[in-house]
Amino acid sequence: MPYCSQCGNQVAEADTFCARCGVRQPGATPAAPASDALANLTPRTASILCYIPWVGWIAAIVILAAEKFRHNRSVRFHAFQGLYLFVAWLMNAWVLQPMLSLVPHFRLHQIIDLVLLGMWIFMIVKAANEEQFSLPLFGELAQRSAAED
Repeated sequence: MPYCSQCGNQVAEADTFCARCGVRQPGATPAAPASDALANLTPRTASILCYIPWVGWIAAIVILAAEKFRHNRSVRFHAFQGLYLFVAWLMNAWVLQPMLSLVPHFRLHQIIDLVLLGMWIFMIVKAANEEQFSLPLFGELAQRSAAED
């Protein structure tokens, strides 16, 4: 086991710096850099992940923050459109459903849930075919957002 070139403290061969004095160790093999988690993610797969019902917003935020897709307008479009669909679902679940629960036998929020689920599934198919389909309202907002760099 080697020793620190400055203070004589025992260090491991893989240590780049001494734990006691902090001096860089000569001949130390630096640790391999952390690999990019999105390195093997294709634009097609990234676009599909943005439309997974109820959890696609997580993938959309990660994809929008990733340097790899920063200049890919198609993937950014799908990420924004997936986020806007999720926001619509949240508004339905948190605003419309409580308001309409006061009216007995009026299930408009359930119909809206089914429509949003259908839109998510439809967009998964479109993204799998590498088509950039613009949904009414959501698509316009997504195109504007994706255009802003």
